Amino acid sequence: MLEASDITVRYGPRVILDGVDFSARAGAVTAIVGPNGSGKTTLMRALTGEAAYHGRITLEGQDIAGAKVWDLAALRGVLPQATPLAFPFTVLEVVRIGLSRGVAAGQDGLIRQALARVGLSGFEGRYYQELSGGEQQRVQLARVLAQVWEPVEGGVPRWLFLDEPVSALDIGHQLQVMQIARDYADAGGGVVAVMHDLNLTAMFADQVALIGEGRILAQDVPGAVLRDDLLSRAYRCDVRVNRAPVDGTFILPHAAGMAAE
Repeated sequence: MLEASDITVRYGPRVILDGVDFSARAGAVTAIVGPNGSGKTTLMRALTGEAAYHGRITLEGQDIAGAKVWDLAALRGVLPQATPLAFPFTVLEVVRIGLSRGVAAGQDGLIRQALARVGLSGFEGRYYQELSGGEQQRVQLARVLAQVWEPVEGGVPRWLFLDEPVSALDIGHQLQVMQIARDYADAGGGVVAVMHDLNLTAMFADQVALIGEGRILAQDVPGAVLRDDLLSRAYRCDVRVNRAPVDGTFILPHAAGMAAE
C-alpha cells in the first residue's frame, strides 16, 4: 500500500500541492491525471522522495522520509519524464544501472529480458544518444523494470512509478508500455503513473486521481472520475465522456472555447 497524507509542497512562496491525500494499492494501476501545471509531477516526485514535502508518505509500511536510499531502490523503480545523459553510454550500460541496486542486483541476464519486454532486442550495443526520443524512453523503462523485475519478492510488492511513460511514443508502443504496466499490476505489483492521455487512462487504470491547482479533485474508479463535470472543471474546457459503439471509452473536447469560471 502507498499512502500519502496532507502533502504540501512549496517552491519558495508558491504552493504547488496543498494538503493532498493520495493512496494506491498493490495489484492495481493508479493514474494521476490533470492539466499542465496542476501538480501531477510534483506529487510523483514527493511520492518517490525526490521533492521536499510536509506531511507523511508510507510505502509498504515504511515512512519514506526516514528510509535509506538503497532500501527504497529495492522496493520501487522510478521512470522520470526525461533522462538526459551527457556521456556516450550504450543501451546495455544504461539498463545495467537498474541492476546496481534492488532485488535483482547482479543478474545481468535480466538486461536482455527487459529490453525484449520493451521491444528493443538487439539494441544492447547501440549508443543511447543515437536513439530516437521514443527509443530512449523505452530504454529507461527497461532500466526501471530490471531494477524491480519481480512484482512481488518475499511476499512484499514492488512498485513502478512512471511519469508520463508514453509521452514520446507512437500508438503501438503506447499500448505496449501500458500493457507492461497492466501486467506488472496483475502480477501483484503496484503501478502509479502520471498520464495525459485520458483514453489510455480509461483503458488501463483501476484507480484515477484527478488533480487541479494543487488539490485532488477526485480519486476513484475511472467511471467515477472521468466524468463531464469533473473533467470540464479540471481542464477548464467543455469535455464530454463518450461511449464507442464497441465496448470502450473515449474522451474528446467538444468546444474550442474555455469553460466559464
